[in-house]
Amino acid sequence: MRQVFRSGILGLTLSITTMLGSASVFAQAVGNDKNALPDIGVVASEVLTLDKEMLIGDAIMRQMRGQAPVIDDPVLTEYLQDLGNRLVLQADNTKFPFEFFLINNSVMNAFAFYGGHVGVHSGILTRADTESEVASVLAHEITHVTQRHLARRALSQQRSSPIQIASMIGGILLAMANPQAGIAAMQTSAAMASQLNIDYTRSNEQEADRIGIDILYRAGFDPTASSTFFGKMAQEYRNSSRPPERLLTHPLTEKRIADARNRMGRYPEVRLPPSLPFNLAKARLLARYQFEPEYALEHFKAVVETNSFAIKEAGLYGLAIAYFANEDYANAQQINDKLLASDPNNLFYVDLATDIDIATGHAAEAEQMLRAQLNHKPRNSVVVLNLASAQMAQKKNEEAIELIRDYLLVHPDDQLAYQLLSDAYKANKSFKGMYQSKAELLALYGAYPNAIDELQHAYNYTGDDYLEKQRIRARIQQFRDEQEKLKHF
Repeated sequence: MRQVFRSGILGLTLSITTMLGSASVFAQAVGNDKNALPDIGVVASEVLTLDKEMLIGDAIMRQMRGQAPVIDDPVLTEYLQDLGNRLVLQADNTKFPFEFFLINNSVMNAFAFYGGHVGVHSGILTRADTESEVASVLAHEITHVTQRHLARRALSQQRSSPIQIASMIGGILLAMANPQAGIAAMQTSAAMASQLNIDYTRSNEQEADRIGIDILYRAGFDPTASSTFFGKMAQEYRNSSRPPERLLTHPLTEKRIADARNRMGRYPEVRLPPSLPFNLAKARLLARYQFEPEYALEHFKAVVETNSFAIKEAGLYGLAIAYFANEDYANAQQINDKLLASDPNNLFYVDLATDIDIATGHAAEAEQMLRAQLNHKPRNSVVVLNLASAQMAQKKNEEAIELIRDYLLVHPDDQLAYQLLSDAYKANKSFKGMYQSKAELLALYGAYPNAIDELQHAYNYTGDDYLEKQRIRARIQQFRDEQEKLKHF
């Protein structure tokens, strides 16, 4: 499914972050506590309970969706979530489900924040050579969450000004979407004062390195990937201009790199073949999000000719996407059909096949292919959302609406699903449903006043349906309650 990342989609202000108050310190705002690490379950919980941590994380995630260039791509999201889940299974102290998401940013960086949210810049995947290198970054971020490093920092920052913290957080969020503007916002902020420092404490970083490598090994990945990727990141920063240190959540010191290398001697050697899903994800990011269409075509033609991608099929997949982006559907289909024939359940190929079929007026063929997949993966986001798109392309809007509504019962935070649902209702001239879907989408971005406006529009289309009027009134009140709740942390 073709879906661009969302950047500045609502132009949200700092209101949500301001409401969070002094407990709401963004994952990057974890500072200079030089004391020994406190007990995880006791000291951190004094200032921030798990319930409150999840609530804060949800609020920040809503603002992230609205302001940062989050890549809303079901294929990539599923790959990253699956990779992250494999690591979470090996972690201790997991108190809530983790959500992994991609930011369209070529800087090699990643960050974690309250409630198990882990953001990964696309530069991590496009610069990594192996899946173990990406996994090493995720394992490190998972550890920051499970060790409750953010809650500990909140404990030490109880006296910080909420306005100063909010200003800093807003600058960080803006920097992810527009680095120059974000840096300027941070430089003019009172939060640049010494009372709040973005760098993780040395002890937190050492702990995340140590535990993260162990998680990496237990999950079956190559533990040496941590040190090799550290070295790769350090080399890149030596050879190019980089963001201010305060925008790097994990400043790399030579000591950290040396410590990681020293730890490698404790683990047996792990040899792994190249990962096809990782290389497909890397090719997709390059061809669809990092390169312009013409350059992507030149790049992947050269890759295929020289067989320079780690796995040949991934290079061909990148070339097929590049052909598609340049509207050369015949060549795109010729390549992808061969890939799909050799691996018919591979959702990278299934997704591209759907895009090609819809673009060439063969949505019925896409629907047939996807219905076969649906029997085995009834709640899979790639299958369901592509099937809904194929149905909508054939004006089967009622079927698409039913399919998406059922899917949203299991995936209530899927913004792409709500966008498709709104489009399906609109095409079907069901304006009440359209406005309700828009409201839910806006709520996912934390824009509760806008969401309430949409529900009030929906209310005007309820006619004499008393129960529906009551439902909409109740939902409006829920949005108001959510907004109010953030003010009283």
